[in-house]
Amino acid sequence: MVILLVATTSDPASIGPASALLAMPGWHTGPSLQDAVSFVNKEVRLIKLDNFLVKEDYLDKRWEEATGELVDEIIFLSKHVASSNRPALTVHPIGTPHIREGEVLFAGGKPGWAALPNPRIGPWLRLLRTIAESHKLTPEFEVTLEATHHGPLTNSPTMFVEIGSTEEYWRRQDAAQAIALLVWRGLGLGGGIAEGDWGRNGGSNKILFGIGGGHYAPRHMDIVIKDGVWVGHLLSGYSLLMEDPGQSKTQLNTEAVHGTWREAIIVAFEATKSAFPGGEILAHLDHKSFKSWQRNAITTFLVEQNIKIGKPSDFS
Repeated sequence: MVILLVATTSDPASIGPASALLAMPGWHTGPSLQDAVSFVNKEVRLIKLDNFLVKEDYLDKRWEEATGELVDEIIFLSKHVASSNRPALTVHPIGTPHIREGEVLFAGGKPGWAALPNPRIGPWLRLLRTIAESHKLTPEFEVTLEATHHGPLTNSPTMFVEIGSTEEYWRRQDAAQAIALLVWRGLGLGGGIAEGDWGRNGGSNKILFGIGGGHYAPRHMDIVIKDGVWVGHLLSGYSLLMEDPGQSKTQLNTEAVHGTWREAIIVAFEATKSAFPGGEILAHLDHKSFKSWQRNAITTFLVEQNIKIGKPSDFS
């Protein structure tokens, strides 16, 4: 089983960390894919592409067919874009579970789909915070989660690691070096113990499944930064499309609230469950981000689906 680490030459926030990583010891040239070159270090396969990453569907399947090597997980290195232009280092799961059939997809994925979230997301967020602090990148750079969004389509547990949010920061060598160090240490390439290997998890088995809140999931972040908390999908408010039923909402039937919110929750939960075999998945709601009728509909639906709901203290 191998780990795919994917970068693109079309993105300075992607190729910068990849180049810094390849300057570290142990790499040699690996197999080639169409329009791609690769480098090998232990079980890691660093692939350099020329295309937009969100359009590189089923890269894991293509690698397996070309090399015969089974893919255990995928990590994409990418730029982050935000209207705030704030410098940031981010990690997040991917998927488009709220998109309806027939809707235009501008950044990959497909309607009603969520990738298996890479179990490293939570541990790597905490490691990235430590690295950013030691390299004096904070408080200039915010180190944060992002909610589940965009493609590409994959079969393997997947995560994106990003540098944001403008050209100036995408090209920052100190940020690139921090991401390279995250991968180096996080995958144990320097000889240390890898961070976030669920199969070797000997501690907490609680996984946060985030529901609600903004794109940067601040209330979920408060819990995730605690040591030992794992991260599944993070469904922001904009991924929970709920149509106001326009009636008395005191005893609301969940079926009366139209929209793709139920499907998004189910798809994201099942993907999280598959990524963490044997784990205890707890839905954590950003209560303040919902209107009361939305909160009631979601909690009722979670109970109907036998999805456990966790309070912040339940993750300790």
